[in-house]
Amino acid sequence: MKFSIQREAFLQPLSQVVGVVERRQTLPVLANFLVVAGDNQIAVTGTDMEVELVAHGKAEVAQQGEITVPARKLVDICRALPDGAKINFAQEGDKVLLTAGRSRFTLSTLPATEFPATDAVEALQSLNLQEGKVKQMLDRTAFAMANQDVRYYLNGLLFHFQNNGLRCVATDGHRLAISDLEETAELSDERQLIVPRKGVLELARMLTDSDSGITLGLGKNHIRLVKGDTTLTSKLIDGRFPDYSAVIPAGSDKMVTADRAELTHALQRAAILSNEKYRGVRLEIADGSMKIVAHNPQHEEAVEEIGVEQDFDKVAIGFNVTYLLEALNALDGEAVCMSLRDANSSCLLCAPEKEHNRHVVMPLKL
Repeated sequence: MKFSIQREAFLQPLSQVVGVVERRQTLPVLANFLVVAGDNQIAVTGTDMEVELVAHGKAEVAQQGEITVPARKLVDICRALPDGAKINFAQEGDKVLLTAGRSRFTLSTLPATEFPATDAVEALQSLNLQEGKVKQMLDRTAFAMANQDVRYYLNGLLFHFQNNGLRCVATDGHRLAISDLEETAELSDERQLIVPRKGVLELARMLTDSDSGITLGLGKNHIRLVKGDTTLTSKLIDGRFPDYSAVIPAGSDKMVTADRAELTHALQRAAILSNEKYRGVRLEIADGSMKIVAHNPQHEEAVEEIGVEQDFDKVAIGFNVTYLLEALNALDGEAVCMSLRDANSSCLLCAPEKEHNRHVVMPLKL
C-alpha cells in the first residue's frame, strides 16, 4: 500500500473521524484508524463499536491496500507538519513509513482484518434534510440528554418521525427539550429511534449551519447520515422512550413574559452565589416584577429583580439555575414565555407564538 497526499487533504478526513476513537479501548485495534487506499482516493474509518465514521480524501495512489494505524499519533503528526507539506505514506511489512520533506515517522500497524466491520445497514427508509436545520434541532435538545443514567434509554436523543415531520426530544428526568422540524414530507409512517449520546455528539460536530442537503438512512438497528464525503453510522438504543407528551404541563394558568437576554443575565449573576451542589434559585413573581434569590451554605445571598408581564396575582417557585439557563440559551427570539401552575408543578418555556422549541423544567424545593 502506497500513496501521496497533501497535508491538508489528509488532515481533514483524519480530524473528522478522530473524535469517535476512544482514548481507552477494550480492543487494541479500536485505537487505530482503518486506512484504505483505492482509485485516487483514501478512506479513513474510526469506530468504538457503537458509532462509526468514514471520511474520504483525494490522494495519488501508487499501490492500493488497507491497513490500520494508531489514530491519535497519525493526527498529531499531520497537525505538526508545516502547511502545504506533501506526505508519502508507505506500508513496509508490519510498519507504516510516513515521510514529508526531511521528516520521517515509522508507525506500528495492526492488520485490517482485525478492524471491526459495522453490520451492513439496510436503510429501510431514506430522508433528505437540510443540514443547518438538523444541526439547529440537535443544538436545542442534546444538552438535556442524560449521561450514564441507569435508565439507558435516556442516554440518547429521540428522533420521532410523525405527521411528515421530525421531532427531536431529550430528557434526563429533571428537564425536557423538544424541537420540531415540520414538513419532512418523505416519511408518512410514525417511527421512533433513540440515537445514543456519542452518536448525537458526533452528529452535532459533523454538521454546520449550511443550507446544503444531507441524507439520513433509517435502518432497523442503525441510523446513517451521509454528508458529502463523510458517512456516520450509529447503532440505536434498543429501548422504549418514555411518553414525553405526558410530561408537558397542561392546564398551566399562570403566564409570565420576560425579556430573554435580561432574564438570562440576571440568572447568571444570581447563580454565582447559589449552592454549588443543588444550584437552586427562587423566583418570586408579583406585581409585574420577578425577584431572583440565591443562597448558599456560607449564608451569602444574591438578589436580582427584573420587570415582567404576568396575568396572575403572585407565585414563588424554585429551580436549578443551570437547567433554566440552558433552556433559555436554546430558545430564539427576544422574549420568553413561562407557563406555571404552582410551586410544585413543572414550568414550560418557549418563545411567544413559537411552539416548535419547548423546554420543560421540573421545580426544586428550596
